[in-house]
Amino acid sequence: MQPSRSPSPTDVLAIAGLAAAAVIGAPGCSDDPCGPGGAPSTGLVASSDTVTLGYGNLSGLLGNDCPDPAAPAGVISLSIEGRQTDDAAGLITLCVPRPDLLLDGDRTLGTTLSSADIRIIDLRGNASGCSFTLDTTRPPTGAAQATGVCDNGDSPAGFALSVDGALSLQRTCGGTMDIVSVTLRGKVAVSRRAM
Repeated sequence: MQPSRSPSPTDVLAIAGLAAAAVIGAPGCSDDPCGPGGAPSTGLVASSDTVTLGYGNLSGLLGNDCPDPAAPAGVISLSIEGRQTDDAAGLITLCVPRPDLLLDGDRTLGTTLSSADIRIIDLRGNASGCSFTLDTTRPPTGAAQATGVCDNGDSPAGFALSVDGALSLQRTCGGTMDIVSVTLRGKVAVSRRAM
C-alpha cells in the first residue's frame, strides 16, 4: 500500500506550531498580545509632599529624535508625548533610542544628554499657582518597563508603559524659584500617534 500524499492531522498541527513559533520569535514581537492590555490613558504622576502633577494621553511616533548609532538597521527611535491631565499647558516628552529593547525588562531613565534607555526630554506642569519645569542639571533616576510592544513601538495597537523613577523640578511661584524632588510613577497606555 502506498503512503498517502495528504498530510495527516498530526503533520498539520506540527507545521502550524512551527509557524507560530517563528512568528513569536520574530523581531518586534512578544509572547504577550500587542496593546496596552487595559492600562489607563492617564495615571503617570510626578509628586512630592508639596505637589502632584498628573500626566496621560501619551502617544508615540517613530521620529528618529534620539537615534542610537548602534541600533540595528531599521530600528528608529521612538518619541512619546503626553499632556498634564488638568492643565493643557503641561506636558511630558520622552525619547526611546532603542524601542526594540522595550520588552527586555527594566529600562533606565535619564535625560537627553545621557545614554539611558528612556530619556525624559521635557516635563512641564502647573499647580497651586506655581509652574514646574524639568531640572536638567539633576538627571532622573529609576526604571521603566513596557508590555504589549509590537513593531518596535509602531503597532497601531499601542502598548503600556510603567514608570518608577525620581527627578527634580524647578518650581517658580511668582518671583520665587526653588528645586523640588519628585517621584515619577504610574502605568499608562501609549497610543500610536497619527502622522
